[in-house]
Formats: sequence, structure tokens, C-alpha cells
Amino acid sequence: VQLQASGGGLVQAGGPLRLSCAASGRAFTNYSMGWFRRPPGKEREFVAAVTRNGGTTYYADSVKGRFTTSRDNGKNTVYLQMNSLKPEDTAVYFCGARSSGVNLHYSRYYNAWGQGTLVTVSS
Repeated sequence: VQLQASGGGLVQAGGPLRLSCAASGRAFTNYSMGWFRRPPGKEREFVAAVTRNGGTTYYADSVKGRFTTSRDNGKNTVYLQMNSLKPEDTAVYFCGARSSGVNLHYSRYYNAWGQGTLVTVSS
């Protein structure tokens, strides 16, 4: 599966932004989808994930209540709606595909990655 992330940009603190990740190639519904981010000077960290049928979602504590991930299997696309953004959310955001519904918090288990999209939150 090939992934293409989009939607990053510059936003003021407190504002919203929506990221999209479009998939092509192998059947999208074979994959759980995850979002990770790499803040400046830090390691990649888990943000959110959604299972293959969209029935279950997972979030990092730092984004719970502010971010929502969802998927549209008819459009082969997964979304990350980010609200109440904070400067510490500044990072390159990546979407990943995992051919299983377990271990979604761990980047090493993912089978494919998008190229990353930069989100900058100004204070």
C-alpha cells in the first residue's frame, strides 16, 4: 500500500487543522491506520490509530479530547482532525498502515508510511 499525507501547514494556537492520508495499492480495508509525529529534535511518537473497520480508535494521552481520527473506506482515506492545537503539537506528522489490529502504538510494526506533512503551531 502507498500512502500520501496532506493537510499540514501553519496554524495559530487554539485553531484547528485536518490532515488526510490517501492510500492506493493493496486493499485499504486490510490495514489499521496510525498517525505518528516527530517533533523538532525528538523521536517519532504515537498520536492516534484506527482499526480496519473504523470501529476502534486509540489516542496518545497528550492529544486525547483534542484530536480525532477517522477513516472513509470508500475513499481509501484516513483523517486526523486536530482541534485546540498547541505549540507543542508542532511536528512532522506521518500516517502509517499496519496489517493487523494490534500493537498500533508502536511504529516498528507498521508496514508502510506516508511521506510526512509538517504542522507548525504558532503561539
